[in-house]
Amino acid sequence: MKSPEPVVAVVAPPGYGKTTVLAQWTAQWIARFGPRVAWVSCERSDNDPVALWTGILDALDQIEPVGDGSRALLAASGGGVDAVPRLAESISGLRSPLVVVLDHVEEISSPECAASIAEFAFRVPPGWRLAVASRDPAPLPLSRLRIGRRLVEVGVGDLAMNDVETAALLRLAGAEVSPAEVAELVRRTEGWPAGLYLAALAIQSGAPTTGFSFAGDDRLVDEYLRSEVLARLSPDQVDFLIRTSVLDRMSGPLCDAVLGGKHSARMLADLERHNLLVVPLDRHGEWYRYHHLLRELLQAELRRGDPDLGAELHIRAADWFEANGMPEAAIDHADAAGDTERVARLVLELMQPVWAGGRVDTVRGWMELLDHRPRVPHYAAIAAHGALIFALLGRSREAERWVAVAESLPVSGTLSDGSTVAATLAYMRANLGREGPEAMRADSILALDGLSPASPFRATMLHSQALSWFVSGDLERADIDFTHAYDVATGFGVTPLAALILAEQALLATERGEPAAADALLKRALELVATGHYEAYWTSALVYAAAAHSAARRGEMREARQFVRRAAELRPLLTYALPIVSVQTLLELAQTYMALVDPAGARAVLEQAQNILRRRPDLGTLPAAIGQLRTRVDQITVAAAAGFSSLTTAELRLVRMLPTHLTFPEIAERLYVSPHTVKSQAKSVYRKLGVSSRREAVDLMAETGMSR
Repeated sequence: MKSPEPVVAVVAPPGYGKTTVLAQWTAQWIARFGPRVAWVSCERSDNDPVALWTGILDALDQIEPVGDGSRALLAASGGGVDAVPRLAESISGLRSPLVVVLDHVEEISSPECAASIAEFAFRVPPGWRLAVASRDPAPLPLSRLRIGRRLVEVGVGDLAMNDVETAALLRLAGAEVSPAEVAELVRRTEGWPAGLYLAALAIQSGAPTTGFSFAGDDRLVDEYLRSEVLARLSPDQVDFLIRTSVLDRMSGPLCDAVLGGKHSARMLADLERHNLLVVPLDRHGEWYRYHHLLRELLQAELRRGDPDLGAELHIRAADWFEANGMPEAAIDHADAAGDTERVARLVLELMQPVWAGGRVDTVRGWMELLDHRPRVPHYAAIAAHGALIFALLGRSREAERWVAVAESLPVSGTLSDGSTVAATLAYMRANLGREGPEAMRADSILALDGLSPASPFRATMLHSQALSWFVSGDLERADIDFTHAYDVATGFGVTPLAALILAEQALLATERGEPAAADALLKRALELVATGHYEAYWTSALVYAAAAHSAARRGEMREARQFVRRAAELRPLLTYALPIVSVQTLLELAQTYMALVDPAGARAVLEQAQNILRRRPDLGTLPAAIGQLRTRVDQITVAAAAGFSSLTTAELRLVRMLPTHLTFPEIAERLYVSPHTVKSQAKSVYRKLGVSSRREAVDLMAETGMSR
C-alpha cells in the first residue's frame, strides 16, 4: 500500500487476516519512519464518540503528547460529528508522517461514532494515513472518497491466499505437502486464510493433507474446530476454554476468580504458546483474548451445557471487575447474568461522572438498556438523573421523556449513598422549575432533607433555593443562599456550578448598583471556566453572557463581542427544560446586543426567551423584564435580520453541522427534522449571513471563528 491516498479500508469477512495485513503494513511503515503508528482495536464500549476518540488520543499520546487542549475539547464537545473538524485541527500539529489504525470497526454500531469516523476520513491531516479494518462495510462515504482519490480499498480478492502463499504457510507449520495437494487445499478453501491456517494446525498435529472441505461456512468450521482443536486438548483445557469464553478478554487473576481455581495465567500462557487460537493483547503475557472463531464455538458449547452456568460465570466476572475498579465491564457482565439490580446500582453511581467526562451516548445506552429490563428499586432515581443530564444538553424532549418515567415509578427506598429516592425526585423537580419559584424552593428544601450529607447535589439544591429567592425579588435571602451554595460547591469540587453561582452573585451585585463587585465576581467565574475547560458547558452560558453585558456597560465593546459570541454558541442548550437560568442568560445577551447596536441579535434571543416563557410562564420577575426589553426592541426600525447573532436556535444547530461531510438529508436525520426543514433553514442562514452557498457559509464561519 504505497499509494498516496490518505484512507485505507480493509473489509472482508472473518478469517481473512485483516489485522495481520495491517500489522505487516504498519511494520513496514515503522521501519521507514519509526514508531509513528497509533493502533486502536475497537470494542463495544467504544460506541460512544468520547470513548472512541479517547482511545485515538491515548494511542496518539503514546507517540507524541497530544496536549490537554484536545482532551478538553473532546470532553466539552461530546465528540460528535460536528466536533471532528476541531478535533482533527487540534491534533494536526503532531509531527508527520503518522498512521492511525482503527481495527475491528465492525464493533462500532453507533451512528454518531460511524459519522465521526467518516468525518475524520475527510480531515486526515497532511502526511497522515487512516486505516480502517472491518468485517462489515466500513462506515465511510466510499463514493465521495473514491471520487476525491482519497481511498485505497483492500477486499476479499486481495486477501485470499494463492498457491505460493499457502505453500509457505504449510512449510512454516512443518508440513510436507506436494504442489498438487497445496492446489487442492486452495481450491477447497477458496484461499480463505483462516481455513488454511486451521488446516496447517491440523497437518502439524498429524492429520492427513486431504479431505478439507470448508470455505468459511460456520457449521463446517465449528465441526473442524471441534475435531481438530478441541479434540486434541485435555478435558481440563477444554473446560477452561468453554468457561472463560464469557470473557471478552482474559487475565490470570480474572480467570481464577471466574473459575474458582488457580494457575489460570499458566494455562493461558500454555495455550498461547501452542498456538491454539489464544491471542496475547500485551507484551507482558497478562491479557489475552480468544480468536473470534474459537470463541463463538466455545460460547455455543457453553449454551448447550448447563443453562445456569453462564449466568454464574458472568456474576463472578462482574464481582471481579467491580472489585478491581472496572465498573463499566461489571455492568456488561451483570446484565448478561440478569442481575438488573446490580446494573441499576452501578449505573446510578457512574452516570454522573461518565456524563461529566462527555460520554453522553454511554449514559444513554445504559438508560435504554434498563428501560428494557424489569423495573428494579431505585430506577426512578436513575431516570431522574438522566432527565437532568439531557436537560443540561439542551435535549428537552428526551428530558421530558425521562421525567415522565421517573414520576411514574414508586419513590420509596434509600440509595447506596444514603440519599432517599424521594429526595432525588425532589432534586429533579427543583432543577426543572416547572411550577415556579415557590414550588422550586419547596422541592429544594425537601431534597436537602433527604440527600446524604456527602452528596454533591446538595450544592445544586442550595443554588436552586437561592435562585428561587432571586427571581422572587428577595435579594438579601438570595445573597445568603448563593454564598452558602458557593462554599458547598467548592467543597465538593463542583467547579462548573461554582462558576455559575459566581455569575448569579454578579447579577445580584449589579441589581444593587455595585458594578465593581460584579466585575470581580465575573473575573473569578471566567477563571474557573477557563481553568477547567468548561467552555461548552450549560453552566458557562450565563458566565459569558453576564461578562459580555458587564464589558458593554464599561464601554469595552471588543471584549463584549468576544464574550457574547461564546455565549451565543451555547444558545442551543438554553431551553424550557432548565428555564430560569436559560432566560436569565438570554436576557443578559439581549441587553448586550442592544448595547452593541445589534437589534437583530436582541430580537433573536428575546424570541427564544419568549418561547421558553410560553411553556414556563411562572418565572418570577423574569417575564416582566423580558417584556420591557422586548417593547424597547420593537420600537426600533431595522432592516432585515443579518449576521450570526440573528440566527435562531434551530439555525444554530444546523450551522454546527455545515462544515462536516454530512449531506442535508443526513443532517436532517441527526437533528430529527425533515430534509425540507433543513433546506429551508439553510436558505435562511445563507440570507442572514449574506452568502449564497454552504461553502461560502463555512468559509465565513472560519473567518469569524464560529467554526471553533
